[in-house]
Amino acid sequence: MADPYTHKNLLEVEDSAAKSGMGEAQESRFSAEDLNAEQSGFSLHRIKPRQRQPFGHRHDDVEEVYIVIAGSGRAKLDDEIVELSLLDAIRVSPGVMRSWEAGDEGLDILAFSPRRTDDRGEIVPDWWTD
Repeated sequence: MADPYTHKNLLEVEDSAAKSGMGEAQESRFSAEDLNAEQSGFSLHRIKPRQRQPFGHRHDDVEEVYIVIAGSGRAKLDDEIVELSLLDAIRVSPGVMRSWEAGDEGLDILAFSPRRTDDRGEIVPDWWTD
């Protein structure tokens, strides 16, 4: 039986963006394993001020919900650009390509989804161009 709870500070979770060579633009901390989560996927993304994620991504079967917890910026969802501010929440359906861009203060987002090992997502480098 799993422990009844797990406590972890998200800033102690490994930064996958730095590990993947994307640390100049952002931090990405995928915490499901650190929290021993069996059903929930959860991550913290911190886009640095005036930076844009260097890729877009989408999932075949996974719905995700994103909540802005600090800063402001924009999201590109397929061909639409949405302005974001504190505590905005966005639900993104499977198949929708998405990427994030931070405003002057940066953009911190929590992402939630069901935990799935069979749909890790498709990454498209340099997807959001002006």
